[in-house]
Amino acid sequence: MTGTDSGSGGGRGTDGIERTFAALPPAPGRGFARTWWGRAWLKALEDTALDLQQLKKGRKQARDGAVGAVSVRPGRITAVVRDRDGTAQRSDVLLQQLSTEEWDRFLDMAVERAGHIAALLDRDMPPHLVEDAAGAGVELLPGIGDLEPECACDAWDLCPHTAALCYQVARLLDEDPFVLLLMRGRSERQLLDELQVRSARAARTHQDPVEAASAATREGTVEEPAGIRADEAFAARDILPPLPPPPPVPQEPGLPPSLDTEAEPPPGIDADALEFLAADAAGRALRMLVDALSCGHERQPLDVELTPGQDAVRLAASTGDPLIAVRLAGGSGRQRAELDLAVGAWRHGGAAALAVLEEEWQPEPEALARARADLAGAWEDNERPRLRAGAGGRWTVVGADVQLRYGRDGRWWPYRKAGARWAASGPPAADPAAALAGVAAEV
Repeated sequence: MTGTDSGSGGGRGTDGIERTFAALPPAPGRGFARTWWGRAWLKALEDTALDLQQLKKGRKQARDGAVGAVSVRPGRITAVVRDRDGTAQRSDVLLQQLSTEEWDRFLDMAVERAGHIAALLDRDMPPHLVEDAAGAGVELLPGIGDLEPECACDAWDLCPHTAALCYQVARLLDEDPFVLLLMRGRSERQLLDELQVRSARAARTHQDPVEAASAATREGTVEEPAGIRADEAFAARDILPPLPPPPPVPQEPGLPPSLDTEAEPPPGIDADALEFLAADAAGRALRMLVDALSCGHERQPLDVELTPGQDAVRLAASTGDPLIAVRLAGGSGRQRAELDLAVGAWRHGGAAALAVLEEEWQPEPEALARARADLAGAWEDNERPRLRAGAGGRWTVVGADVQLRYGRDGRWWPYRKAGARWAASGPPAADPAAALAGVAAEV
């Protein structure tokens, strides 16, 4: 998916900003919205439609890849949609822009709750952001009747072309909620610039630096600053010597110290195990360094500390030595066959995949309702496999040793029966049809 911003041309909304997204590939056997806000967009579409058959035809056209490049600008989305006979129809859907006063209220709210902007920058739209905006009198998501269709086919209501456009836009919204904010009247760059100005203004209002320094002097709490002020260092950048470049990242981890000496290790010390753990620590340190230097690392969540049982599986997954695997199985309280299943799951998704394999979890009613909604919308009626629901958020394909498991994180994990046990058979997916596609193809 690609998006471009353009500031030239006419008819593009009040700020002249337009993003164009390349045509998306066909999407057979998958739902059009994975995120809750993408589903809210589709709910507004489906609640507005007077003819559900038109919706069904539009969904089919979108699945078949009939929607061309999508143009998004304030108040309007546009695309060319092709019928089965090749006829092209320009289709538009209009959405009311927020007023200047509404944008002011939204930005004031966002400045007070920095976590909302951090979530948007992570391409997430948490429900409480929408709730706080609504509390400020700003409706971000469309409701019934908010999506107004216009199509060259001259339909007076929602037609298959405009419906197909809306289904395709749901996929764009999944990837980037700023698409919705652009439709409401502000581009990502505009929002961030305005937030920066408001944040600086709020900081000056809450504490003037001169007044703070005077108060500290009167109270006798002035401390000498440590180091050099950043603005002073920046002002002297042309006369200071340049910093040396950082050393290159090693291509491979360093060799850990050898514990093979003439002296016997003290009682209770396993030299072979220590050498293995030292080599593993060196490899992990290198991976952490590479991750830390990668683009966007600062927006990634912190790794959760592993339990001893989880770490035993991680170690077993990183080594091909059967003797080490036997020792790790015993140390973690698993049979060797159980460890092999755990290692297979780990390689598909780490600790989250291991939890799906080993933990007993009964979804809460709300999570169970989301799971059932995922299953109901993942396939067309004639494509949906027969699924038998089981305990713990598990659905088994009738007549096949294939299963879907619903994880705590809302993702679907494919499983295949190996002998008397179920084994993880692929990576997770937000869409159950996508998760099942690879394993079901082998049935």
